[in-house]
Amino acid sequence: MANPTTCIIGAGISGLTAGKMLTDYDIPYECFESSDRIGGNWAFGNPNGHSSAYRSLHIDTSKKRLSFKDFPMPEELPDFPHHTDIKRYLDDYASAFSLLDRIRFENGVEHAERLPGGGWEILTQDGESRRFDFLVVANGHHWDPRLPDFPGEFTGESIHSHAYIDPETPLHLRDKRILIVGIGNSAADIAVELSQRSQRNKVTLSTRSGAWIVPKYAFGVPADTLIQTYPQIPLSWQRRLGRRGPIFLSGRPENFGLPTPDHHFGEAHPTQSQELLVRLGSGDIDVKPNIERLDGSDVHFVDGTSREYDVIIYATGYNITFPFFDEDFLSAPSNQFPLYKRMFKPGIDDLAFIGFAQSAPTLFPFVECQARTLAAYLAGTYRPPTVPEMERVIKADEERFVGHFNNRPRHTQQVDYYIYEHEMRTKELPAGLQRVQRDGPVRWNLVPA
Repeated sequence: MANPTTCIIGAGISGLTAGKMLTDYDIPYECFESSDRIGGNWAFGNPNGHSSAYRSLHIDTSKKRLSFKDFPMPEELPDFPHHTDIKRYLDDYASAFSLLDRIRFENGVEHAERLPGGGWEILTQDGESRRFDFLVVANGHHWDPRLPDFPGEFTGESIHSHAYIDPETPLHLRDKRILIVGIGNSAADIAVELSQRSQRNKVTLSTRSGAWIVPKYAFGVPADTLIQTYPQIPLSWQRRLGRRGPIFLSGRPENFGLPTPDHHFGEAHPTQSQELLVRLGSGDIDVKPNIERLDGSDVHFVDGTSREYDVIIYATGYNITFPFFDEDFLSAPSNQFPLYKRMFKPGIDDLAFIGFAQSAPTLFPFVECQARTLAAYLAGTYRPPTVPEMERVIKADEERFVGHFNNRPRHTQQVDYYIYEHEMRTKELPAGLQRVQRDGPVRWNLVPA
């Protein structure tokens, strides 16, 4: 059986790893990228507007946890590389595996339509219509900003953190009263940068639910190298054992003026920052609860207080968006997007998603694991189970990985990398091969080019 011709949407880390694995398995593909460069979110200043990187951004995951398994990060890089180091690493990855020749730059996918008998008609930016047997969606989920809907109107300046570059771009952020809404990693980084006394700002963090703050370093080494989950031990036990970890490493949030988190550690994304607590403890940042309403330059908080601000920066997450699909075909309302093994939509054999997960503690080797599964699927050495079994496993996995998290749009795609990779390698791929041996590989409806 001929290998299916494949379309990959996007040349960020997910599209690149998918292309590399398909190359290894000799699967014919083309990758369509709306930008003039690879890297997606890690291409600072990306012309397609899909990068959320700011000038001072360093990765929150240490290089040892970030590396692709088949392309280790250079030893000379610091523990927590700058975004320019990550982009250079991806450029080297694409060059080492000769991926650039198959990427169609400045030619993104405008519309993807599944044909009645299977296969896809793809309309690209150049106005051309192409047909493929299989579609891989790797367009990322950190590029469509999600904004809260507070009552009232703010008459000062406001942006989403996606647009933030530095204290001069896109807004002049010196001598300002600044409110940052959110307490995730981006909110912490931006608050730390803008609260430096040389900027002469007054910076406030507004948080609805609080957060557990974990340092980047512990005992002189990157903290994430000390933490790992183990497939042999029930996850509920490991979560209980880890609940006091942030208190042991950083102290209680209340000691720094933060509210008591409304969740246990591990039930929402922690905030990883070596500097935020120092800024809070130094009086450079103060904290307010959630916003109740906006009134001109006044912001009213749920504790009954109010304060005037010049600028609001919303660090409030992102929507999962597929602009190339008709909404009635596939969409992700409230970021709900269930997938089998975070890859496959039951009932649509010729479609796969790569990178649509919040993988803790690391994303790069996670998408590499998914890409390996994708290549085995297209090469005919892996077959997913039946649709009813896929739906059963989706529910079970969501309960295991997501059920203990706060019910928020940012927590709908959680997965533990160590558990995921172990189970894919030792259980799912071997089981998929057994299904191939019993039932044969998935048969593609090969469409004429």
